Amino acid sequence: MSELLPERAWFGPGQEVRVELRGVSEPGELTLWHLGERLTSLPTPGDGFVTLGSLPPGGYGLEWTDGTGAAPLRSALHIAGADALRLRYGFTVDYSPGRDPGGLVDTVRRLHLTDVQFYDWAYRHADLLGGGEDYEDALGQPVSLATVRRLIEAVRGAGARALGYAAVYAVGPAEWQDWRQWALLDAASAPFALGDFLFIVDPAAVPWLSHLRTELAAAVDRVGFDGFHLDQYGYPKHARRADGHAVDVAQSFAALIEGVRDRLPGSHLVFNNVNDFPTWTTAASPQDAVYIEVWDPHVTLGSLAAVVTRARAAGGDKPIAIAAYQHVYDSAPADAADRATAFTMATLFSHGATQLLAGEADRILVDPYYVRNHVVEPSTADLLRRWYDFMVEHDELLFDPGNTDVTGSYAGPYNDDLDVAYEKTPVGGEAASGTVWRRVVQTPRGLLVHLINLAGQPDDLWDAPKEPVADIGNGSLRIRATAGSTPRVRVAGPDALPRLVDVEVTVDGTHATALLPAPGTWQLVLIDLDPKDTL
Repeated sequence: MSELLPERAWFGPGQEVRVELRGVSEPGELTLWHLGERLTSLPTPGDGFVTLGSLPPGGYGLEWTDGTGAAPLRSALHIAGADALRLRYGFTVDYSPGRDPGGLVDTVRRLHLTDVQFYDWAYRHADLLGGGEDYEDALGQPVSLATVRRLIEAVRGAGARALGYAAVYAVGPAEWQDWRQWALLDAASAPFALGDFLFIVDPAAVPWLSHLRTELAAAVDRVGFDGFHLDQYGYPKHARRADGHAVDVAQSFAALIEGVRDRLPGSHLVFNNVNDFPTWTTAASPQDAVYIEVWDPHVTLGSLAAVVTRARAAGGDKPIAIAAYQHVYDSAPADAADRATAFTMATLFSHGATQLLAGEADRILVDPYYVRNHVVEPSTADLLRRWYDFMVEHDELLFDPGNTDVTGSYAGPYNDDLDVAYEKTPVGGEAASGTVWRRVVQTPRGLLVHLINLAGQPDDLWDAPKEPVADIGNGSLRIRATAGSTPRVRVAGPDALPRLVDVEVTVDGTHATALLPAPGTWQLVLIDLDPKDTL
């Protein structure tokens, strides 16, 4: 397969940017784009790496053509600023002896993953390194620490951080007698547990936290992790400890994060807020992202958006990632499940969040036990590549911490500042089947309109099969104009317009209008109200 791959998932300021042309035998031309503007084109002789020098921070698009008129190969680049934080999260689960890291590394490069979660790498939940160099994990999966180290070095070489999975309060049967005095008990005085497999202790109990911190520090020293994915199960929220102490578990989680940060000041920490609990407490803790695993009642696209909006308010400038497992692949044909995933990504990306979904060489998550994953069809692999490229190419528009939702101040007849209309499809500010979901966001680069096309869909669920995207025809954009200036309007979308292109704008009196192409699943509309002032 011919493809275009950046050498790394992201590049730092001043770092030399290299791109690999793989499976290409003919000469061609490589073009670099930034927010729809062509920057440069370079001739390429064939297979191998092309050097682009260093680039300013931002998201970039790449296109390679061989001059035959065939569709170009595409990819994207992310050049991170000194203060730019992102969490484009992936996973790995296979640590068998001799395992080749090549497929995982290609996924990191292909999907621009900044972090890889090393799921269930440890010997036991309360004894991370007690199995020696080769062992079976708590559920019988083979683990070679030599393989874990090799994978860590490989993904790090591709630009991603390696985060070791660690449950923050889980103790298995073999270790339970040592920790049962710190158990969290239910109203019947039985310990809270995950089935009969793991028992739950107070994560902030001083002896337990001291033990966990020591275990994590040893994993950094002996295995080489860049940080940790700190997991919990979403319950209990309030409990009594075996010694009679009443525990507010949200506060215990905050204390745990602070304690781990104090012991590991240089490690990258990501805590799992299961079903948004307790994001309001932990988002401001000294960790590096806000990560939320969603379950019922967060079943609609609108509820996903609300989770992200709350996380942004609580977490400040921290990146946001959502674990939204697409169980739909287990029960629906790949094309219907792909469309569900596209609507999930459109919702998350347009609200400034990413999705933990892809990992290994060819897998996606359909279950909270990551070993029980799903091998992707070619259609799913193509979807993920196109959409992740689109996300990275438009990074500055989607993930700037200063972005502000201004829909209620601009759209609608009372405001009459900006809106979109279609001949036969209603437009609204909520995610509702049969409509185009419209949001207006103020960004440092202008007003950004997100259009998510739910016309013809049976529901607004994110994890349910979806119908083919309806062709609702062209849209009409109406904008209040600025005196003496014609707004500039550009559109892009991962289905058909992977980079921003200009559309014609006409001024008539106090307003300007533009004809928008049919939106596909998701369309961006970038509006510069007074381009004379930004030239």
